[in-house]
Amino acid sequence: MPHTLDAAAVRAWCRLSLAALGQAREEIDALNVYPVPDGDTGTNLYLTVESAAQQVEALFTAGVPAGDGSGGGPDLETALRAMAHGALMGARGNSGVILSQLLRGVAASVGSGPCDAAALRRALRRAADAGYEAVAVPVEGTVLTVAAAAADAVETLPEATGLSAVAEAAFDAAGTALALTPQQLDVLGRAGVVDAGGRGLVAVLGALADAVSGQSPMGPLALATPRATIVSTVSTQPERPRAADDPDGPAYEVVYLLDARDEAVPGLRARLGVLGDSLVVSGGEGLWNVHVHVDDPGAAVEAGIDAGRPHRIRITHFASAAAEQSAGHPAHFGQLDPARAVVSIVQGEGIAGLCRECGATVLSADPDRAPSSAEIAAAIRRAHAREVVLLLNDAELRAAAGVAADQLRDEGVRVAVIPTRSPVQGLAALAVHEPGRRFDEDVVAMTSAAGATRYAELAVAEGESWTMAGVCQAGDVLGLIDGDVAVIGDAAEMVATAATVLGRMLAAGGEMVTLIVGEDAVPGLADALVAHLRRTNPVVDAVVYEGGQGAAPLVVGVE
Repeated sequence: MPHTLDAAAVRAWCRLSLAALGQAREEIDALNVYPVPDGDTGTNLYLTVESAAQQVEALFTAGVPAGDGSGGGPDLETALRAMAHGALMGARGNSGVILSQLLRGVAASVGSGPCDAAALRRALRRAADAGYEAVAVPVEGTVLTVAAAAADAVETLPEATGLSAVAEAAFDAAGTALALTPQQLDVLGRAGVVDAGGRGLVAVLGALADAVSGQSPMGPLALATPRATIVSTVSTQPERPRAADDPDGPAYEVVYLLDARDEAVPGLRARLGVLGDSLVVSGGEGLWNVHVHVDDPGAAVEAGIDAGRPHRIRITHFASAAAEQSAGHPAHFGQLDPARAVVSIVQGEGIAGLCRECGATVLSADPDRAPSSAEIAAAIRRAHAREVVLLLNDAELRAAAGVAADQLRDEGVRVAVIPTRSPVQGLAALAVHEPGRRFDEDVVAMTSAAGATRYAELAVAEGESWTMAGVCQAGDVLGLIDGDVAVIGDAAEMVATAATVLGRMLAAGGEMVTLIVGEDAVPGLADALVAHLRRTNPVVDAVVYEGGQGAAPLVVGVE
């Protein structure tokens, strides 16, 4: 169990936070009644953390050296600054801007580290204070209250308390504070929900606790629903008014990044505070993220121009957005091809070519980086269709795909996500795709075909690790069946390991085997497996494709 927070733990924190917010996104969206009941807090928090995670991941994939010149990858300060900067650049909505400021407070407090238990206590206090400083008119019963409760709780712990225990105490205190938010903010009490932004922060703090305690990427704290967080469950929650239904509230949301000297910001805050409400200004060192609700968006932008250089300006008219959402964005239909399309996310040019031959629009995924929700949304738009079936081919993409699908649905595109976990399941779904059927019938048929295809793959262990099949060492060949390690083989025994995996899969029956060969497969792997099948299961047909994927030397499908 680590005693300090290091760069690798920051990377895990980002990944865990993204997974947790992806799972809770729809729940958090449903809780969103304050400050504007527009149902997007979960999505905004997800997009904010997605940007943070991409910045941190880029440090590792690019081999960024330590800031202290020691080499060996990014150090803690570099990783935390990247996380905070990525959140600032990608912050969406009121909640995202506040979260970016909280992360900035952590980064500023820790500095060059190390970050032990005492340093984490100070960082949580600095984060909470920074959050309050960013909000023009702080309101209790919100994410600010939850952040402050976490900081208060860890300050009362005995000095000997370890890092992991401090992180878990912050998570527990945040969950307790979240459950009390309906008693602190009337609008939450009337709706029977807790604060949406606070719910998101609980997930992020749970991810931090998992990261420093060495939990798996599906750690129990990050993905657990906090106790008593929903006063009335989402299914029985009273219908919320749309933002446009409040005649007394500002009509526009204005968000922009601002390049400005630090001394120009107090004047900007004062000017925007007169223009509107829900004002949050986060950042520092010349770069700021500005969020405000106003009736005069032009004046809000002009205030930014007078203070510095605003860019990435987003202006949302609440009434128009609500009307377009309820009407299904009919204006967008004129830009779409009436035909149905399939979008498939794959790795490897060989698999991509197979999908294109079947008529799919392909998003080629980098083996070292999962595609973002924005990249998935762009691929769906490239299909130019009113109805789109999205094949993920990777279980880790469900959260990002959900965000992208929601964005396209708001643009009038009907999107069905089929959560295929392997490219062989995606190919099985494509094989039964029939555009002439009704959309729902086509989706059901494709989902059924994917579900009837069992899958496996070979992978090479990167280091020593515990698995369901025992302890593996770096370089061992792992045989994964339905995502779990079932076989561990020596590095020189890839063919034997693959044959064992295939035998276990066919023990449950099967008529067709699909083998997709990756770029790191040993020569003759597919031929050896086909010969093995002919000897052991002569009635089973086999088809071989050169997939070219880098992530797995072999992918196996059994139908």
